[in-house]
Amino acid sequence: MALALYRKYRPATFAEVVGQDHVTEPLRTALAAGRVNHAYLFSGPRGCGKTSSARILARSLNCAAGPTPDPCGVCPSCVALAPEGPGSIDVVELDAASHGGVDDARDLRDRAFYAPAESRYRVFIIDEAHMVTTQGFNALLKIVEEPPEHLVFIFATTEPEKVLATIRSRTHHYPFRLLPPSTMRGLLEQVCAAEGVAIEHAVYPLVIRAGGGSARDSLSVLDQLLAGAGAEGVTYARAVALLGVTDVALIDDMVSALAVQDGATVFATIDRLVEAGHDPRRFASDLLQRFRDLVLLRVAPEQAGHGLVDAPQDQLAAMTAQAEALGVGALTRFAEITHSGLIEMRGATAPRLLLELLCARMLLPAAAEGDSAILHRLERLERRLTIAAPTGDQPVSEVSQPAPPQAGIQRPQVQRPEVPRPEVQRPEAQPAEPVAEAQGQPAAPGQLDATAVRRVWQALLDAVREQSRATQVLFSNSTASAVEGDTLVLSLPTAPLARRLGEERNIEMIKRALRNVLGVDWQVRCEHTPGPTSPGGVQAPQRSPERPAGRRPEVPVRPPDHRVSPPPEPPDFEEPGVPGPPDDEAMHSERLDPEQVALELLAEQLGARRIDP
Repeated sequence: MALALYRKYRPATFAEVVGQDHVTEPLRTALAAGRVNHAYLFSGPRGCGKTSSARILARSLNCAAGPTPDPCGVCPSCVALAPEGPGSIDVVELDAASHGGVDDARDLRDRAFYAPAESRYRVFIIDEAHMVTTQGFNALLKIVEEPPEHLVFIFATTEPEKVLATIRSRTHHYPFRLLPPSTMRGLLEQVCAAEGVAIEHAVYPLVIRAGGGSARDSLSVLDQLLAGAGAEGVTYARAVALLGVTDVALIDDMVSALAVQDGATVFATIDRLVEAGHDPRRFASDLLQRFRDLVLLRVAPEQAGHGLVDAPQDQLAAMTAQAEALGVGALTRFAEITHSGLIEMRGATAPRLLLELLCARMLLPAAAEGDSAILHRLERLERRLTIAAPTGDQPVSEVSQPAPPQAGIQRPQVQRPEVPRPEVQRPEAQPAEPVAEAQGQPAAPGQLDATAVRRVWQALLDAVREQSRATQVLFSNSTASAVEGDTLVLSLPTAPLARRLGEERNIEMIKRALRNVLGVDWQVRCEHTPGPTSPGGVQAPQRSPERPAGRRPEVPVRPPDHRVSPPPEPPDFEEPGVPGPPDDEAMHSERLDPEQVALELLAEQLGARRIDP
């Protein structure tokens, strides 16, 4: 019969104990100085080394060269108390789960007065000490408080608060802890190397998560995987099937679909999950863990390589791209919804239905009224304001709309050059784009032009690539040439490319990418434009986009300023080539700060505490 890994690799000295330096170092120092106490209390979660450390302490106390922090390993006491040794008559282990009554305590008390037969100390190791009854502790109290010189008690428990307070006050208390993932991985790699079994790197996070930080439980899981390993070693696919965890490909597909608001892929992934026999509750738990990792990658990317996120390097790169595509607001909202869904799934008879409902809530930020839903929508709004704000020598007309005059501030009258202006029909006033976006309504068409689209070209390429790499390659050969009303015109260098990208499947992917990155619900038209083009570049299109009749030309946005009077209002209509007002340079330097707008909108929405659907 093969020996279990947790027994085969049980530590024999304090130097071999992994991940408990805060306990082993003080004990080694006390042993080296000869400051041995009569009673110790080792507490902590299961499988973290409490009983093993108690045996090592007994071995160190009774070593022929002891008390010593490093037992010799060759004297009769060290051989008897080795991990696989026969044991010593002077070291008694009791399981309080079955020997916790008052009669057992009295028997132990009577035996404790006898001197050791062949060792320096008589050591009593009481495991599961919290199971000792109150009467049993009272029977032991006197001898624990004033023991003979040759007697040492070591209590080991997972619940130190249940140990009688008077007993606990007589002991030196050493709390053990669960092993962090980085330390646990080193232990597992060391065991696999000693066993001579190949194991894929992606399997280690599965074993660590299944073990829950317990060295004994993790070694038991690894023992099961090694027992079923073939000639190729332990593969990721076999580990996923054997441990019942969620395949990381399903998690990736779900997160990528949520990033681009692709409901079809979201529900298709749930169907694949159920068809593969996975538990929806376990999937929701693993999905919550992924959202946690993505939040850390978004807010603390420099800490990803320091053990906060345990994932292979290639998987880490993909997760970083997902975190950038979603944003902190969306990730926080997704995590909150998933956590609430996990609570609802406890004892549920239809966990798949609940999983589908929580995914539907994640796909509809406009239908929610919480703060995280507002932040999710404002993140998209900020992105749009950032790419729409003019910089440098960009034309002023690219700004979406004028800012309303601030109450209580009179605008100065400035003389402007007389310019003949044609009669134009004014459309009815439209609500400001930020307000429409914050209320969950689609952005008004025409407020973003082709130049703004080209500024976020890389983000659009990434969003399309999340859906199809083939479509992304076709899309990368196009140029955003114009925005005509609510239609984005894409120019391609050849007619076959234009026809291929213009297929309904590809157009739908581009529309989803535009909706996710810019928050607009545009149509897309692909055209063949002869001559050289630069995909996503800034080359001017072959023809100028037509302006819909009766549309008011775009004018610059000016920020509210409480310190100085705002600049004069721009003219209602300006023909190309007409010089700007005298303070044109100042107008460029005082344009609206997108972050300021987003913060003001957030404050306004939080004050209202509701959002119109």
